[in-house]
Amino acid sequence: MPSHLSADRPAAQPPGTGSVDALISQTRRLKGDVDAVRRDAEEEADHPRGRWQRALYDLALHQLNDLDEHLAQLRDGPLPTAAPEPAVPAPGSLLSRVGSAEWNLLTDEASWSGELYRILGRDPAASPLTLDELPSLVLDEDRPKLTTMVTNCLVDARPIDGEFRIARQGGEVRTVHMMGEPVLDTDGSTASMWAVLRDVSELRRSQRVVSETRDSLPDRRQDARTDHRLAVELQEAVLPPWLGSLRLPHRGPRTLDLAARRLPASTHTLIGGDWYDALELTDGEMLLSVGDLTGHGVGVTSNMTMLLGAVRGMAMAGAPPGQLMAWLNQLLDATVQPALGSAVCCRYRPGTRTLVWAQAGHPAPLLFRDGTGRVLGAPDGVLLGATSGAVYGQAEETLEVGDLLLLHTDGLVPGHTGTAAANLLLDLAPRLTATATAQDCLSTVVQEFGECERADNACVLVAKITS
Repeated sequence: MPSHLSADRPAAQPPGTGSVDALISQTRRLKGDVDAVRRDAEEEADHPRGRWQRALYDLALHQLNDLDEHLAQLRDGPLPTAAPEPAVPAPGSLLSRVGSAEWNLLTDEASWSGELYRILGRDPAASPLTLDELPSLVLDEDRPKLTTMVTNCLVDARPIDGEFRIARQGGEVRTVHMMGEPVLDTDGSTASMWAVLRDVSELRRSQRVVSETRDSLPDRRQDARTDHRLAVELQEAVLPPWLGSLRLPHRGPRTLDLAARRLPASTHTLIGGDWYDALELTDGEMLLSVGDLTGHGVGVTSNMTMLLGAVRGMAMAGAPPGQLMAWLNQLLDATVQPALGSAVCCRYRPGTRTLVWAQAGHPAPLLFRDGTGRVLGAPDGVLLGATSGAVYGQAEETLEVGDLLLLHTDGLVPGHTGTAAANLLLDLAPRLTATATAQDCLSTVVQEFGECERADNACVLVAKITS
């Protein structure tokens, strides 16, 4: 989180309002799709497994509603400090906006955003609480946790990332998630502490419902199989196979030949957050992307679909790859649950055969030409969700007719990652460049590496320049 921000400073202009609006539209369409599936599943609600599935669908809808609300805040900006008390979300809703605060250790002054007053149930006309006064809102059993987090931040300059419960007026208990960091003076000492806080009570309640209903299933092995099946079905729904030539609009005979494949793990483990995608854009260009979110299971797969929706929405709104990565990083940074992801996003311009691309801690694309292959030089880019305010570079590559471009996630070459995996793929260059189509190229890769024992899931996408 940016340590130079404070709650009483004017907010920066929201980046790319049009892109955020497009992302909001994508989120709302996905909400409609999930809600439709949930309604179809209600007929099994009397069965233990049906109750668990319904709880998962409800949680997914809650998270999408939450994302919708956060995107609206990103577009509209924070409420001023003196804002009146906003309406409280309906019971069972996860909607909660993010509040911020800064505590100055030199002057013992505190500054809160208007949202923080609502989250903590305080009168907006009252003075913000100092760090010494803040524990007065916290339940007795959680005060040591808050004290430890604040002390570690102020004394050892450690970031804050934890939760505690507060008692609002009337005795209502709420769970608050707090993330913060120290603001250092010129001499390296801690001058103040900056933090964002958010009410996560309903999120935790929904997660408990999912956990309790899952635990009620009589056969845990069936539980695991069901979880895996749901994750696979969700991933297959958003990762259709791109096979055969795909004609770009308004470009006459020019085509980009595409093929893609998802390779599941050999063991019956939960599926991960790998994705691939190809999308025709309104200006005649093509978006190609692959990526991976850490973790396994339905929750990670659900988050992957949201991230993929974000990629599509921002690309359709015209975001170049570097800016798109920066906004994805900002999106992951704003979520309640910490998440890390890697990705490559490319825009292909058929008129000039130019590839513009950016990456976030992900294996670079491989380019095969005339019997040889090489790794494209990667621009700067850290993992998505690793740090706030990250800047992502862009690189350009001019392609030629017959070139093959291969994008993949980690795990494509079992037992190898990084340079070792890339070298094994490059060794296939004579065979790959001799293939007639992208599908033939993909089949060669799968024949070589797809039938091996695989500890993790992987995705691979091949694009061939045909004219």
